[in-house]
Amino acid sequence: MRLLIGLLALVALLGAAATGALAQEPEDSDDPADDRHSGYYYPAPSTTETYVARAQALPDSDRTRRVGFVVELTQQMLKNPYPPDFVLFAKGTDAEKLILVAMRDGVIDTLFRARALLAMLTSVARATPLFKDYGVADYFTFFDLLKILGFQQLTVSDGEAFAHQVTIE
Repeated sequence: MRLLIGLLALVALLGAAATGALAQEPEDSDDPADDRHSGYYYPAPSTTETYVARAQALPDSDRTRRVGFVVELTQQMLKNPYPPDFVLFAKGTDAEKLILVAMRDGVIDTLFRARALLAMLTSVARATPLFKDYGVADYFTFFDLLKILGFQQLTVSDGEAFAHQVTIE
């Protein structure tokens, strides 16, 4: 948990950058109903919601920053002496879609467990210097951190039968 907090603090300072080039994906549709990742990375979302962010995306939050966030978080989780419970990855032409998939059964298999995980990630984000320094630690959520980084969508899945999708406006 300390490593996750430390990583989010580091990333929240927005110093993370991707360490390699990624292959460009085919262009995504702007229509949320046209979700080409559904059925490949996760089942069709059984629940959806829209989060109207309290934060604004930083002007220099681009594909590189979003991919860097995922790379750094993944590298931190892989340093733990145990396998990660979930994997994060960014998809979309501009890496604007964050996908979080459980790596074992029973981790994120209900909407309630997905919301509990997101609440934990909110607690972690609120401990970052970014949120503390700007006086928003008791107001912003993990979704606001995603908005700051420029993510537009988050999908949380058990990797088998459950998926919940959040549009971030």
